[in-house]
Amino acid sequence: MFNKFGSTSETLSKASAGLLRIGTDAHLYDDPEDVNIAPLLDSKFESEKCEALKRLLALIAQGFDVSNFFPQVVKNVASQSSEVKKLVYLYLLQYAEKRPNEALLSINYFQKDLGDPNPLVRAWALRTMAGIRLHVIAPLALAAVSKCARDPAVYVRRCAANALPKLHDLRLEEHASAIEELVGILLNDHSPGVVGAAAAAFTSICPNNFKLIGKNYKKLCQILPDVEEWGQILLIGTLLRYVVARHGLVRESLMLSIHGTNSNGFCEKDGLGRDLTLDKEDGGKSDSFDVNLVSLVSKCYIQGPDEYLPRSSCTDTVSSAFDTKETTSIAHNEDVKILLQCTSPLLWSNNSAVVLAAAGVQWIMAPLEDVKKIVKPLLFLLRSSSASKYVVLCNILVFAKAVPSLFAPHFENFFICSSDAYQVKAYKLEMLSLIATTSSIASILREFEDYIKDPDRRFAADTVAAIGLCAKRLMTIPTTCLDGLLALVRQESFAGDFESADGEAGVLVQAVMSIQTMIERDPLRHEKVLIQLFRSLDSIKVAAARATIIWMVGVYCSLGHIIPRMLTTITKYLAWSFKSEASETKLQILNTIAKVLTSAEAGDFHMLKRIVVYVFGLGEYDLSYDIRDRTRFLKKLLSCKLASHEPAEDSVASQENIAAHVVEHVFGRKLKSVSPITLHNRFYLPGSLSQIVLHAAPGYEPLPKPCSFVYEEQDQLSDLDKQREAAADLDGSEESSETGDENGSSDYDSESSNGSDFSSEGDERTVSNDANDPAAPLIQISETSVSADQEELRSRRALDLWLDDQPSTSNQTPSALNSNQSSYAKISIGDVGSRVKPKSYSLVDPGNGSGLKVDYAFLSEVSNVSPLHVCVEVLFENSSAEPILEVNLEDEESMKVADSSEQTLVGKANASYNNIPTLIPMEEISCLEPHQSTKRLIQVRFHHHLLPMRLTLHYNEKKVPVKLRPDLGYLVKPFSMSIEEFLATESRLPGMFEYSRRCTFDDHVKDSRTENGKDKFLSICESITLKVLSNSNLHLVSVDLPVANSLEDATGLRLRFSSKILSSEIPLLITITVEGKCTEVLNLTVKINCEETVFGLNLLNRIANFMVEPSSSAT
Repeated sequence: MFNKFGSTSETLSKASAGLLRIGTDAHLYDDPEDVNIAPLLDSKFESEKCEALKRLLALIAQGFDVSNFFPQVVKNVASQSSEVKKLVYLYLLQYAEKRPNEALLSINYFQKDLGDPNPLVRAWALRTMAGIRLHVIAPLALAAVSKCARDPAVYVRRCAANALPKLHDLRLEEHASAIEELVGILLNDHSPGVVGAAAAAFTSICPNNFKLIGKNYKKLCQILPDVEEWGQILLIGTLLRYVVARHGLVRESLMLSIHGTNSNGFCEKDGLGRDLTLDKEDGGKSDSFDVNLVSLVSKCYIQGPDEYLPRSSCTDTVSSAFDTKETTSIAHNEDVKILLQCTSPLLWSNNSAVVLAAAGVQWIMAPLEDVKKIVKPLLFLLRSSSASKYVVLCNILVFAKAVPSLFAPHFENFFICSSDAYQVKAYKLEMLSLIATTSSIASILREFEDYIKDPDRRFAADTVAAIGLCAKRLMTIPTTCLDGLLALVRQESFAGDFESADGEAGVLVQAVMSIQTMIERDPLRHEKVLIQLFRSLDSIKVAAARATIIWMVGVYCSLGHIIPRMLTTITKYLAWSFKSEASETKLQILNTIAKVLTSAEAGDFHMLKRIVVYVFGLGEYDLSYDIRDRTRFLKKLLSCKLASHEPAEDSVASQENIAAHVVEHVFGRKLKSVSPITLHNRFYLPGSLSQIVLHAAPGYEPLPKPCSFVYEEQDQLSDLDKQREAAADLDGSEESSETGDENGSSDYDSESSNGSDFSSEGDERTVSNDANDPAAPLIQISETSVSADQEELRSRRALDLWLDDQPSTSNQTPSALNSNQSSYAKISIGDVGSRVKPKSYSLVDPGNGSGLKVDYAFLSEVSNVSPLHVCVEVLFENSSAEPILEVNLEDEESMKVADSSEQTLVGKANASYNNIPTLIPMEEISCLEPHQSTKRLIQVRFHHHLLPMRLTLHYNEKKVPVKLRPDLGYLVKPFSMSIEEFLATESRLPGMFEYSRRCTFDDHVKDSRTENGKDKFLSICESITLKVLSNSNLHLVSVDLPVANSLEDATGLRLRFSSKILSSEIPLLITITVEGKCTEVLNLTVKINCEETVFGLNLLNRIANFMVEPSSSAT
């Protein structure tokens, strides 16, 4: 019957669970099969497409790879259904980095959706563009963010603010100023939601650009209470940093309170007046704060704990750290007043992190008498969750260390609850030991009595330690506390038999250490307590407790009248038990008997010396290295004592015997009292993660140096005007000029090589026919020229198409455009192919190749195997003293099936070359003699223009894996065309097929110093051409110069290069336009027109990078 009832209940539970899933998409997670997804994606019904996309996202959530559906999903980005469009965007964010070519096909749809009347669609498009982490589309995404930052919908502007940190993570150095300007525009927004997101962008992008905050400071303070909670946290921190950087710390605040004590004689070296009274509610010393600790906290907040240097004496560290010019007074500073007024209401926020952030501002900037207002909000947070309670206690602990009187009246809030986690209990115990006063210690000790009985013995041990801390702080602690600890020692003395079972050993050790803390204050008064501890040695079995008591024997061996008479008996006992002791106890026994022998009286000297000799004899043959080393050290150190017959004899010899002098200083000196301040405390800003983990977490920054930011009020209005103009012109001509900029670089672009240059016979780049003709004049007037204005207008129309706006030049007639054209002169630079030297790269250095050095360089020669292969010249050099045998390069993975993503990127044009090998085997080098070098030609087919080829270098029966990285400049081939054909092809590739980037060039400046008589324009043209042809395989079409230019101005000089991509035979056109003086560093604008957007943008980055690099080839 019970089995039947159980099965019925199980059926009912399943049925109820099924009812709860009705109307949801939970069923999508039950069937992970994706066999029916493809037909649904191609369906003509939007509901079926939506179902398929939901199933894909469910598979992604379960960890399945569904990237093979990428082409079918991308097709649906043009869907009219907002639900389908949203799901497609989510899918694209997941797999865009894996399939960059297909993702770029949807960029046009993103641009169209940015003009959709539905603000949700505009926000989805922007969020997707910013989330696709491809350097290729970063300039387009930046243009989209610039447009959406002015969107009338608040949600779209907020998405624009959230997109800025994603663009910043792509390291767009050239667009850094533009991104910061957008942050300033969004910080000036009237919507609290946008301001919160803008504050997050400011924190991650330009946290030290306080000029943006200064423009909107008062507005940000006023809008602070209305910002969302998580935005409030970041905005509070930003405003605090701005106030400190501009005005400095407040003189009336707790951080600079030490300034008011100098005239009264505080902080003297005698230790008087260390504490300052904060209030008189409870009276006495407890109502004070520690000047040294407060100064330490303030320095850590400003300089960071890592830069803090411990003080050798009690000096006015705050006054030395902060000049009076770097401080301000709250009575005359409106900015500080506004900040404190706006953060005060946030002390009662529902968000614990907001409360902590607001409390941090009050703690650092509020006047001394107003710091108390943070106490009750912080105590209220102790009623929240366990995790929040732990974080709040970490910060309260810092406040209590500096100002114990703040929380002293509220000690009952820190009593332990049974539901508290262990970490929370430990912090509460530390708090109680810090804020205990003469009036509250009785109640606290009664609580401690109950805590000691807790079943968690680790917590009980911490409680005993807290009792010792209270005894160390308070002189008037009841003597009954000491009696209770002694009773606890006797009660727990059996803990050695159950040390690992119930943690009683920890309680016993902490009890002994707490007693030791109390004895340190007045040892002579507690002589009988010491005697009781010494007598309990036989019953205490815990090694750590025994070691502590034995340490006290050595420290107080000459205390009073009774202990010196007990030393002989105690040392005999220690010698008897030495063999069975733990290592830490043995070490303490060795130290103790050395101290006892040093201070021994004449009557006991001989007996103690025999005991010491006996113990040293045991220690010399102990199994532990440490004990044997310690024994030999002490035996050598005490040799003068062991060799003498009377202790008085050593007093004369000690003046001449260095060893005796050392013994006297090591073992004969009294312990100095340790300051209760621990200078090893590490303090971080309140509410920060670093304060929880007690080390600088990634991204942590201390407060800026006070008054390090100077902001001029008179410039504020003009800056705002400029900002508004920038906002109004975001889709104007300035943005058009940046359309194709691409600041990211592939792995290849960041690689540098120190290999030697190569030269190859017959390695010549193709140039125009006129350039090859020696009879052609140097400069010719060209009738087929295109004006710079027309190119600029074409580029602007392309940007307008991307942003879905109306072109500003649509009303101009062709005749108007032609009227702006100017005449150009065609320059012939002669044959430069023979002067081109290809750049070399290192494949294997001698350190990794056992003396074998391998460099390679790409050649412009055409492969005789297939159009997809690239010729690479490899130089093998033996740098060792031994011959190297059987040197060869092989492709170990040639027979493996290439990855699907790579196969897609190769393109459809490679279908006929699938059977062609990736690497044409080279001729093996049978022997390479020492210091001999030889060259080999290999032919390589790269699967992708960014992916390296994995090869294996064989030599001396060894295998070394190497990576041959492609050079984008040699994955194209020269394509000869006339200037008319070039311009016609260029006109067919506008819009997203045209992109440009600016860079600098200075090779001609170095050449002009050696060639004084050479024509400056010719020198510039040759330098640019040699630089381009030394790093790429192109055809020089023409070199044009405006006739109206002056003799010193190279502005308008234009070089055109043409080529075709090897893998697809798609034309790729390059235009380089020069700006600047002939004798100065030139600004180049490199423009590429190509249908292969990804390849073209990567090649654009490559050209811009090597044009900036210093030239290594001789001209």
